[in-house]
Amino acid sequence: MEKIVKPDAEWKAQLTKQQYEVMRKHGTERAFTGEYHATKDPGMYECAGCGLPLFSSEAKFDSGTGWPSFFQPVSKENVAEKEDSSWFMKRTEVLCARCDAHLGHVFDDGPNPTGLRYCMNSASLKLKKA
Repeated sequence: MEKIVKPDAEWKAQLTKQQYEVMRKHGTERAFTGEYHATKDPGMYECAGCGLPLFSSEAKFDSGTGWPSFFQPVSKENVAEKEDSSWFMKRTEVLCARCDAHLGHVFDDGPNPTGLRYCMNSASLKLKKA
């Protein structure tokens, strides 16, 4: 997959202030405040930065955490993972594989069939409704 690389000024111009803070500065939105945490509309959740398909609404579930949660991405190739040791704990950060946008984190306390919980920020996603 060809990477999308832009100067910081271009990302700032393209994204909202919240999207920039979350996606480019590895921030997070407060629980239960994001646009998609309770959305049940069918469709495809794409990267808000580059449009890469990331998660299907069919893999979305209510984790009770206040963030949109999915048990698997549409393709493992579309998400990248890296160790995150911030906040005095070890977590696995999830990034868009094409533009390196911070999406959220993945945990091993999700439902079947994967047992994973991809806990994403709404600010990093754009729902393309079916």
